[in-house]
Amino acid sequence: MPVKNRFAELQAEITEWRRDIHQNPEILFETHRTSALVAEKLGEFGCDEVVTGIGRTGVVGVIKGKANGSGKVIGLRADMDALPINEATGLDYASKTPNAMHACGHDGHTAMLLGAAKYLAETRNFDGTVVVIFQPAEEGGGGGREMCEDGMMERWGIQEVYGMHNWPGMPVGSFAIRPGAFFAATDQFDITFEGRGGHAAKPHETVDTTVLASQAVLALQTIASRNADPVDQVVVSVTSFETSSKAFNVIPQKVQIKGTVRTMSAEMRALAEQRIGEICNGIATTFGGTADIRYIRGYPVMVNTEAETEFAAKVAASVSGSCDEAPLVMGGEDFAFMLEERPGAYILVGNGDTAMVHHPEYNFDDNAIPAGCSWWAEIVEQRMPAA
Repeated sequence: MPVKNRFAELQAEITEWRRDIHQNPEILFETHRTSALVAEKLGEFGCDEVVTGIGRTGVVGVIKGKANGSGKVIGLRADMDALPINEATGLDYASKTPNAMHACGHDGHTAMLLGAAKYLAETRNFDGTVVVIFQPAEEGGGGGREMCEDGMMERWGIQEVYGMHNWPGMPVGSFAIRPGAFFAATDQFDITFEGRGGHAAKPHETVDTTVLASQAVLALQTIASRNADPVDQVVVSVTSFETSSKAFNVIPQKVQIKGTVRTMSAEMRALAEQRIGEICNGIATTFGGTADIRYIRGYPVMVNTEAETEFAAKVAASVSGSCDEAPLVMGGEDFAFMLEERPGAYILVGNGDTAMVHHPEYNFDDNAIPAGCSWWAEIVEQRMPAA
């Protein structure tokens, strides 16, 4: 396939971009260097329009095809931000920034979309317009939501949108996708129980918040085991338990617990939020204490639309020979906000045998670059074929 041949030629150059980004990771919306690099490259490629500052530090590039008889406009999105992790790979291009690392491969996503943009700007062998979207703050900041709230979809008339994520454990350059709900909604809870503190030798004079909160931790697991339909997905994880006193002989006045809720439907999400409130308030009242409950809704369920997923899978198969069915993923992905506004699909590309994402020894495999770039380019050329 000509596209794959061209990206084989460009692989060394794209790898150089990727490793430069890897050495200089930036967190959340602070992607100033990366955003500037992306904007500079898009300008060099000859994009028809390059706009910065969308969603604070996002970058958008517009590439028009040889014709525009179709009137179609397709968006392609890559994320740019890193994680607050100290890198432990020992690579010669490892992060130079303490407590910042591209441990999720967003450096690879950015470089691959830049490679696709370079090719598309060179050839323009399509009938329509492609909008390349470089997003900050995927890792918890909701950069996708902010780019949408800045009017990105309307401003450029985007009709469909496609995204990609590398996936360790899949063969390098292979693809997997699924229609419908794919990545989970990810919410957080922060609950403070208050009782009556006192001396550990006189528990009868206290309202023991350690006992109270411990009961709550156990009871919250019944949301999955006794409230949810067994065929639905819900994960409730208490990840932090902190008392207001650290002394051996003090029963604490307060205990704070924190955690996450992951669901695959709006109905289950609402049920989990409701039951967390009922369980924690009920237990607090039973033991004579109170519960201050904060439930923070995060990313929604990421839902691939049927027709676009079928098309994306067909394109992937044309690039690599096949496309597998991906499993449900209980992690969150803020591409969900873009898919709430426009039909589209999100695909996984194999990253081979490396540590899983968000691990300090993770590394993006540069051998995946030709397949990833080819998929994005073929999405454009097959969806908007030139006459």
